[in-house]
Amino acid sequence: MLAVQLPSEFEECLIDLAQAAGQTESDYVLDVLLEHLHDAQALRIAEQRLQDLRDGRSETVPLEQVMRDYGLEN
Repeated sequence: MLAVQLPSEFEECLIDLAQAAGQTESDYVLDVLLEHLHDAQALRIAEQRLQDLRDGRSETVPLEQVMRDYGLEN
C-alpha cells in the first residue's frame, strides 16, 4: 500500500472537492489519480505512434478510405 503525505495547503482543497463529488477524500484521490494515469498512458501511446509515423514505421489512412471500408459513404 502506498501512502502519500500532502502539503497542508492541499488538504482544504481536497476536502472541498471530495465533498462536492460526494466522496471520501481517499476515494476522490484514487479516482483523480486513476484518471491521470489513464491520460498519461494514452499520451505516451499517442506520442509513440506519432514518432512511428514520423520515422516511417507507420502511415496514415485517408478518411475517405476509412469511410469506404466501413460502409459509411453517402
